[in-house]
Amino acid sequence: MFDRQKKGDRAVLVLPHSRGEGDAARRAEEFAELVKSAGAEVLGVISARVEDPNPRYYIGTGKADEVAEAARALEADLVLVDHVLTPVQERNLEKHLGIRVVDRAGLILDIFAQRARSHEGKLEVELAQLKHLATRLVRGWTHLDTQRGGAIGNRGPGETQLETDRRLLGERVKMLTRRLEKVQTQRGQQRRARLRNTVPRVALVGYTNAGKSTLFNALTTGDVYAANLLFATLDPTVRKLEGLSCGPAVLADTVGFIRELPHDLVAAFRATLAEARDADLLLHVSDAADEERDRLHHVVDKVLEEIDAGDVPQLQVMNKIDLAGAEPRIERDGTGKPVRVWLSAATGAGLDLLRQALGELLGGERVQSALQLPLSAGRLHARLKAAGAISGETVDEHGWQLHIDAPRSVIAPLSGGDPTETRLLRQLLAVAE
Repeated sequence: MFDRQKKGDRAVLVLPHSRGEGDAARRAEEFAELVKSAGAEVLGVISARVEDPNPRYYIGTGKADEVAEAARALEADLVLVDHVLTPVQERNLEKHLGIRVVDRAGLILDIFAQRARSHEGKLEVELAQLKHLATRLVRGWTHLDTQRGGAIGNRGPGETQLETDRRLLGERVKMLTRRLEKVQTQRGQQRRARLRNTVPRVALVGYTNAGKSTLFNALTTGDVYAANLLFATLDPTVRKLEGLSCGPAVLADTVGFIRELPHDLVAAFRATLAEARDADLLLHVSDAADEERDRLHHVVDKVLEEIDAGDVPQLQVMNKIDLAGAEPRIERDGTGKPVRVWLSAATGAGLDLLRQALGELLGGERVQSALQLPLSAGRLHARLKAAGAISGETVDEHGWQLHIDAPRSVIAPLSGGDPTETRLLRQLLAVAE
């Protein structure tokens, strides 16, 4: 093995692709943006056609020699590969090249580590990094192999450095997991408090760099950091959204999605993703000026399905119409329901149309009505209360007189299969229509 350099951000990029891959140019551009977001300096770019991945290097041996020669000539500090490598492939490439190798997943994790600001975000990133690192620990030291273990008889080698590293890493993972569970419990309590307030919840989702944070600031006069960088914001930010015909709502800005997002990162970032999963409505923001917006829209939908948010209603927002040369407008389906709004968050054109569409969708999806519950329907009363659907109530010898104010999607599944409860909820939903 070799000694990795402690610092260095001078990189050679390796861009694997296959024959007939139609989005190779877009992938190369996106990877360059990732490298820019990470703060690395690009010295050279090497394209590598990969039809049958080499189990040793992923790229072919001849291409690996070419990368090694370019890295030496350019005095690069690391090689960045636009593909997820196996631990074995990453180690073999590092041994062959003599410098550090970082794959696509490792690069995204590094960017997240730089951008996380909240305590919870930092814990989530570190946990994802450690899980990524756990499969990449190798025997880098041998000077402790001669340790003897046991007090009697010198029974053989003691704990090696590799075993020590694995043990310490495992202990750190357990500690981070416990701390995250505590923080997430606190955040869950805050989220349930918002539910009890019966305020509609809207979450911004979309491919990274589609303009979500700019739109968030424009709608809420917020101060979320917005820049022309991939993953400019990571931590979930929640603000009150005013000026809607249905009354105030809560708007959450979430992390941008990207293709081949590391699974450890998706699993770890439960906080920001929970805002999308628990929302009443998703604003799916797309770049109207991007020719590949439909395919990127599909990428986001795929990630939403992975986090169990695929069934949450969506309103598509076509942002950056100032760059696309389009006019602000609302598109509706056959029933007149808004399905797409064209606007520019940067100039403000079409923001009033978005507020109009939100008012229509959120107002129509909420149940606001009185409900008389007999004392025998105590279980339903408890479920309605736990779901935050009750905005006011009185009780007498005949039962509860409730005022219900909650999304229809929250109320509909609360009957628990009881015929009486089902009948009461159907009456409530029918009156609210």
